[in-house]
Amino acid sequence: MDIRSRNNVKVIGPEDAPVVVLAHGYGCDQNLWRLVAPALAEEFRVVLFDYVGAGGSDLSAWREERYASLEGYAEDVLDVCRELDLRDAVFVGHSVSAMVGVLAAAKEPALFGKLVLLTPSPYYIDEDGYRGGFSREDIDELLEALDANYLGWSATMAPVIMGNPDRPELGEELTNLFCRTDPDIARVFARTTFLSDSRNDLDRVKVPTLVVECAEDAIAPREVGAYVHAAIPGSRLVTLEATGHCPQLSAPEATTEAIAAFVRKQL
Repeated sequence: MDIRSRNNVKVIGPEDAPVVVLAHGYGCDQNLWRLVAPALAEEFRVVLFDYVGAGGSDLSAWREERYASLEGYAEDVLDVCRELDLRDAVFVGHSVSAMVGVLAAAKEPALFGKLVLLTPSPYYIDEDGYRGGFSREDIDELLEALDANYLGWSATMAPVIMGNPDRPELGEELTNLFCRTDPDIARVFARTTFLSDSRNDLDRVKVPTLVVECAEDAIAPREVGAYVHAAIPGSRLVTLEATGHCPQLSAPEATTEAIAAFVRKQL
């Protein structure tokens, strides 16, 4: 199967520039980067894609057995990087895609020069000595509500995830993205996202890594950013003065500059 069509791959920016791969999170597609990608493309070669099951991807290629684990999404990333013959690319993963990038870079480190983990969470459930932000009961209720009424769940949860209640248009945009996702695919991806535990994968990261958190984030609280930063040797932590879980929409300039500065940085 043609990977470029399967994953709706788009490449923008100067051909001889460093490559930045932008990976969207749960319930979204590459349009979530619409305020960041053009700015990055002024300086870098930017690769955009949709995971199978999202956006403009080939939905007929979706298989539950592949996408019931984060490894399936990591294979999508590796497929795209191989198809474009990338080496030393900078992978920017938003939300659950941060952990997808961790898995992909651990599997084929030569493809990745750096990682940017944007509002990451390796595990969403609180345990003794670890704060993920949710109890197991919270997650069970979230998944039950999603199963019962995906569109209703989307309308309720998207504004919570986005934050910024004074800017309701942002929550509406995320709601619309969620609602464009096939409910059956969304249910599987939700379980993959909210029940996966990637904490033990963090010390497998061997490339320079930037962890980007928001000052206020209901989905990935500050304790999570600190945990990821501490668990990845040599990583850097940047806290954006932004609210919500999607700073590429709520604070695009700050998000762009954090990514660009890290790509430029000589290590």
